[in-house]
Parts: sequence; C-alpha cells; structure tokens
Amino acid sequence: MRNLLIGLGGLLGLYTLAGFLALPWWLARTLPDQLEQRMGWHAEVESIRFNPFAFSLEADTFAARDADGEPVTSFDHLRVNLSFLHLFRGIIGFEEIRLVEPDVRVDLLNDGGINYVRDWRAANPESEDAAAEDASEPGEPPKLYFQQVSLEGGELLFRDFSQEQAAEFRVAPLDLTLNDLATWPRDGSDSQYSVMAALGDQVIEWEGDLSITPLYSAGRLKLSGLRYDTAAHFLGPYLPWQLREGTVTLESRYELAGGDSFELITSEGQLTVQQLALALSAQDQEPALSIDSVSVEGIGFDLTGREASIGMVAIEQPSVTAVRKANGEIDWQASLGNRDAVSDESAPEPQASAPFRWSVQGVELTGGQVRWRDQVPDTEADIALNNLTVTLGGLSHHLEEPISYRVSSGLAAGGRFSMAGQLTPTPFTFEGGLSGSDIPLSLVQPYVREQANLELVSGRLALDGNLDLDGQDDPLTGTFSGSAEITGLDTRLPGGGGELVSWELLRLAPVEFNLNPARLEIGTVTLNSPVVNVIRAADGLHNLQQIVNASGSSVESEQNAEPPEGADPGFIFRIGELVLEKGSMAYADRTLEPPFSTAFNNLAGTVTGISNVPPQQGQVAIAGQLAGVAPVRFDGTLGALGTEEPSNLHLTMEDLALPVLSPYFGRYLGYSVDSGKLGLALEYEITGTRLKASNEVILDRMELGAAVASDQAINAPVKLGLALLTDRNGVIDVNLPIQGDLSDPQFSVGQIVMRAFVNLLMKAAASPFSMLGSLAEFAGFSSEELGYVSFVPGTVQLGQDEVEKLSALAAALRDRPELLLNIRGGVASEADALALLKKQMEARGEDVTGDAWAQAQQAWRDGERSLPPEALGRLASDRGVAIRRLLEETHDVSDKQLFLLDPARDAPVDDQGNVTVQFTLDVR
Repeated sequence: MRNLLIGLGGLLGLYTLAGFLALPWWLARTLPDQLEQRMGWHAEVESIRFNPFAFSLEADTFAARDADGEPVTSFDHLRVNLSFLHLFRGIIGFEEIRLVEPDVRVDLLNDGGINYVRDWRAANPESEDAAAEDASEPGEPPKLYFQQVSLEGGELLFRDFSQEQAAEFRVAPLDLTLNDLATWPRDGSDSQYSVMAALGDQVIEWEGDLSITPLYSAGRLKLSGLRYDTAAHFLGPYLPWQLREGTVTLESRYELAGGDSFELITSEGQLTVQQLALALSAQDQEPALSIDSVSVEGIGFDLTGREASIGMVAIEQPSVTAVRKANGEIDWQASLGNRDAVSDESAPEPQASAPFRWSVQGVELTGGQVRWRDQVPDTEADIALNNLTVTLGGLSHHLEEPISYRVSSGLAAGGRFSMAGQLTPTPFTFEGGLSGSDIPLSLVQPYVREQANLELVSGRLALDGNLDLDGQDDPLTGTFSGSAEITGLDTRLPGGGGELVSWELLRLAPVEFNLNPARLEIGTVTLNSPVVNVIRAADGLHNLQQIVNASGSSVESEQNAEPPEGADPGFIFRIGELVLEKGSMAYADRTLEPPFSTAFNNLAGTVTGISNVPPQQGQVAIAGQLAGVAPVRFDGTLGALGTEEPSNLHLTMEDLALPVLSPYFGRYLGYSVDSGKLGLALEYEITGTRLKASNEVILDRMELGAAVASDQAINAPVKLGLALLTDRNGVIDVNLPIQGDLSDPQFSVGQIVMRAFVNLLMKAAASPFSMLGSLAEFAGFSSEELGYVSFVPGTVQLGQDEVEKLSALAAALRDRPELLLNIRGGVASEADALALLKKQMEARGEDVTGDAWAQAQQAWRDGERSLPPEALGRLASDRGVAIRRLLEETHDVSDKQLFLLDPARDAPVDDQGNVTVQFTLDVR
C-alpha cells in the first residue's frame, strides 16, 4: 500500500509538473511554430498557464503578424476551462471560454476571398485535396458543449479591397456572451447569447436564444445609427446613386429555424432613417433627394407563409429634384444607365408557388418639396411644389381593392392645389376631387414659347371638379366635370411687343371633358373685360400672325387636315353660351402714314349653340361701339363649325366719322378725308370655308381733304367718281359683293372690299355715264346713250327721242349738284355741209332732186360749190347753246353745272344719219 501510495504520489507529481510546467512550455514553443507552418504567421505569446487539476488554460499577450508583417490577430488574455465530467459522457465541454480585448483583422480581398483563407492555402497547398477526401466520407460530428463563452472589449478591423475604392471599418468595442450552447439536440434547453458591437456611433445589439441542432434561434436584433458612408460602401455596386448623408436604425424581433425547410419570421420591426441625402452622380453638387426622416412601424415578415406586413409609413420633409436635360433625357432615368435593359435570359425560370401576400397600413408624407427643371425649352422651366402632403390608405396585394388618397401642395410661385379620392391599381381606376386656386400661368411660359411666340405676363388659374379614369379596357377612358377660370390674363409678344390679349375673367362652368371618345362640353363661357390689340407692323405682318412659331405650322396643318372618309368624327365640342362683357379690340396699321388706329369698345352680347356637331343652329347677338361713337351690332345664325352647314351673319354700323379712315383713303384714293360718316350693312354667308358676302357701304356727306402722295393711289379722277356715286342728299350707297375661300392665306375680306370700292371709283371715272345707268334705263335708254344727243344735219333740231334723253340727264345732274356737264357743240363736216348746201339751193330755187342734187354734191366735194366760211362754225356753236338753254330753262339744271366747250368740226354721225354732240362730266 505504501509503495502504491508512493507510486501514485510520483505519478501525481509528474502529472503536476507536466501540467503546470511542461505543457505550458511546450505550448509556448509549439503554437508559434504551428501558426508559422499552417498560416505563415509570425506569432508571439507572453505566457501560457495550465492547471491540470482545474483543466483550465490561460494565455497572456498573444500577437500574430501575417507574411507581410501586418498584425492579424492578438489578445490580452485567454482563459479556457474544460469540463472534466463531460468527458465521461463523450462530450467535449467547456465551462468557460473567456477572451479579453481580442484584436482581429479581417480582409475581404479583391477576388472575394478572406485573408485567413488566403494565408491557409498559401501555407498548405495540399490541404484542399485532403479536405476533399475527408469530405467524401462524412463522420459523426463531435458533441460540443459551451457553458459560458465571453468576449470582452474586442476590436475588429475589417478591410474591404473588393471594390475600386478600398475601405476599412473598425468595430470596437466588440462584446459577446454565449451561455449553455450544445451541438446536439436537447429538449427545452436553448442557449442564450448577447452580442454588442460598435463602429463609432454605429451600434449592433443582438440577443436571444440559440439551438444548433436543430437550428433554431429567436431574439431581437437592433442596428442603431448606421451611417450613410458605411451603407454606401456595401451598397455601392448595387445602388446607382450616391448616398451623401443619412443614418439608419433598424430593430426587429425574429425567429428562425432550419430543418427540412428554412423558416424565418420577423415581428415588431421598426425602421428609422434620419437626414437622408442622395445624389445621382458624384459630379452633382446638390442632392436630388433628401428626406428629414422616414419611420416605419410594425414591420413583419414570414418567409414560409410568404407574407409581409408594414404598419404606418411616415415620411417627413422629403425634397426631390428632377431635371430633364436638353437632349430630352430625365436625370433620374439617365442615372439608371442600362440597368433596366439587362437581359433576364440567364435568370432561372420562376417556380410556381403561392402568391406573396403583403400589406401596408398607410403612408403619410408631410412637408414635401418637389422641383422640376426642364432644359428642353429655350428658357428653362422651373416648377416647384412646397408643403406637399400625401396620405395613402391601406395598400395590399389585393390590387383590385380601392386605395384612398389625399394630396395637397402649394407652389413656390404661388397658388395651391389638392385632390382626394380613391384608386385601384389593377385594373386601373382613379376617381377624386381636384381643386386649384391662384395658380400662376407663368409656370408654363417655357412650354408656351415652344408652341407659340407668346409671353404670359400674368394670369391665374383656378379649377374645381371631379376626375374619373378607367383603364379596364384599352384605350383609357375618363371624364372631368367641374369648372375652371383664368383671371388677370395678360399676354404679350416677346421683346416689348406690347399688350396682345388680356382679360379680367374667363370662366367656364360647368365643364365636362370626356377622354375617349374626345368630347368637351361647356355650359357657359363668361369672358369679362377682354382686350385684344391687333397691330399691323410696317412690314405688313400682323402681330397675331407672329404668335405662331414656324415649328408649329406643321402641327396646325395636321390639325386642319380633313379626316379620311369613314373615320371617327374626332374631337367633339359644344358650348351652350358665350357671354361677352365689356370687351374691346384695338387695331393699328403702321403701314400707313400717318398710322391708322381705332378701337371697338363696350362689346357685349352672347353667342349660343356653338358646336362642331351637326345639325346645329347657334345664335349671335353682340353690340358695341367703334371709335367711341359708332354703334356696331353683330347678329346671325351659326351652323356647326368645321362642317358644310351654313352660317348667316349680319353686321351693321352707323355714324362712323370718316376722318378716322383718312389714312386708308389717302393710300388708295390719294386724298385725305375731311368730314363725313360711314355706315355698313354686311351680310355674310359662310359654308365650310367658302364665303359669299354682300357689303352695303353708305358714305354720308363725304368731303375729301388735301391730296396725299401715295404710290398705291388710283390713277383716275377720284372726285368725279365720288360725285357720280353721290346722290342729291350727299350720300353714296353702294353694294360690294365678294366671295372667296377663307382657307386661302391670300384671301382678306377687308382688302377685297376696299379693292372693290376703288375699282368702282375707277369705273365711274373712266365711264361716268355708266354710273347713271339706272336713270337711263328708267327713261328707256342705255347708260352710254346719256353721253350724247343727236341733231338733224344742218339744223339745231334734236333727233327723235333726244328730248327725253336730255330730261333723264337733267335729272341726274339735279341729283348730283357737284357734277359739271361739259357741252361740246359740233358739226359733221360733210353731213352738215351738204344739208346746209341743200338749204341754200332750195332758197335760190335750184333743183335738189335726182341728178341735179347728185351733181351738186359732187361739185361741193370738188370745191366748185362752197358755203360761207362761218356757216359750220355758227351751226356748231348754236347746237351747244341750244342744249344748255334747254337743260337750264326747261329742265331746271343750275347754270353753275353747265359749261360750253370749244365746238368740234368732226362730230360723228349715228346710224340714222344724225350728227351727235358729245358730253363730258366733271366735278367741282
């Protein structure tokens, strides 16, 4: 027994020496060598202690460097305490593993590998084959048990070389607590773990229960204060934009299990994003998106059940900027590059599975800002929304269920708009109430300039109504019903062109617009205090013509093109009533010298039944004043616009002071107008684009003024023409019919009417007696016959019916006191001479018959017989005097209108052989 005890004591001593001294010494020498051989590291350890009775190992101040001499891992203190009793049950148990202030460096290499794997493979090139052989014969995994594992005050340096821009992240402190963990199944015995790590202000907290076999874990994960630069580094390869600012906090409970299928369930999730700023590219100085905060409550996810749920989503003070570049590309779209165009041919075919279910309790967006900049127009468009508020009701995978919404916003330039209602994503339907107030039209000025040469100086839009859209069938259908108005409109031509069109109020109520088929119906259009300024510039171009851009001409021609036969009617519109109040239109013509200007004022009235759908019978009734005093009235009926239905319009005007039109008379007649009045009665029949018009022009007591030098003035005695057209009351009343095609750009009603009047004057001056045609016809003569009278040869005796002709001529002179009649007495040298010769022969008793008279005529022709030299002259003068005396004494023609001219010796002879005496007309 004593020897046994001595032997046992010796063994105990050897065991004690081996445990306390030999094993620590061997480990201190072997560990660096093994790390050198297996990893290529140079390692040092200050001390290693082993307690053979407590089965505990401790090591102090360990450090290892890789082949490049960089620190790869170290710790201040390690304590491992084995469980001796577990060994009898075939379990490798650890009562405690405690690591104090470990320092670990992990490198993610550019090939996606880890520095530890790289170092192992570099030091053990043959280990991969061996590992493959071991893997081909899997064995039973060992049973491991960890009663307590703790990591205190650790630090992890993570360096990422996998991207173009290398980055490093230092996690400190890194604390881990793990209790009661086993690698074999145990009923009702799960381990507890707790992890806390910090990357500056970024903190990860993770705690819960863990089971290895079967795999199961439940607990809580919280990521606090994740910075934008950390997220940007890892999301960079997948995110097309640049994160500039922002922090993320994410917290959720979870439960996961592994077995025949992997299960993951999360609940009570919360997401908070603070001060997010996102730029589309590195060159952008300002972020395209910024959000003050985003908070999401009640996040839940069930992987197996294919279901996700989200509570309320609250977004505060988001700001979005979008820019359409000059090439038409939107910056957000351009920032995506070709990501959307990547082919999905390599992607695996999706397997049939239960539909994914999801729901969102609602979305609330407050304090939003949206800015739209469009560089396509010549002048950049800049539209900004402020104080944007959006509220969405519940959303879910049931896309056919309606979603309520409410949107309201102000505009930076002034005004507000809002809409509220509901929509369904599939099939798409949208319904809601829209309203807007005090919205400045200047917002769309750049887009207006693209289509028209027009500047919107001022104007405010307001609208109120309901919009319904339905996309169940193709094409999209929808209606808008409500009212709209534009107040304070002021438009001008760019470059200081002056006011063009303006009004105080344009109101449309009620309005109904149908999207497909396109139809617009307006109950009443009220136009209050409209002002239109029409100016004809010195080059002859009207300012209204300058509105149309050259680029818009093709669009206009396409719109005016007739649809093919059998095609749909296209756009349909109806206006019940147009009410015009206190309207005015000014017109100036700068092609004249002096320039002409006038204005229509106090225009008021109605137009009813305006439509492009036949049959239609609209009514026009508008009255006003021209040049401040002349009353104007416009009446008539309207057929369907754009069709062949006729429209009959009647315009009357009275008492327009003619001096207003003096510049036009100076241009075309060569005289200004000193006094007089103008009246009009215009009858227009319009069928399609064809015009047939009757223009009755009444000039009352028109007095010409001074002569005006004009290259366009007619070369004719204007005063005579006017005098011929003027009756005894000083009135010129003429009808100037015209017709033409209004679609012809060269067709101008005003110019044609003026040309017709000028032509009438030229005709009067060139053929003055033709203007007395009505009187001549009344007396049974042609108008040409009033221009002369016939005398029996050799006498002052008028021919047959000549007395009646002079009576008609006298009546014309009495009706036109400004006319002067020039009477040129005359003789026909042969006819009158022979008649006088015959009388002379008869007075002497000579034979004037048969051969005797024939011989006498031949003798006169041969100069053998003659008359007194004064005989023919006296006869010519007597004839002129006889006519004047007859007109003055018998027909009461004023002697001031009758003038005798030098007699003519070559007067013509008419068909009856009578000698004609010619008249000419003149004017005072």
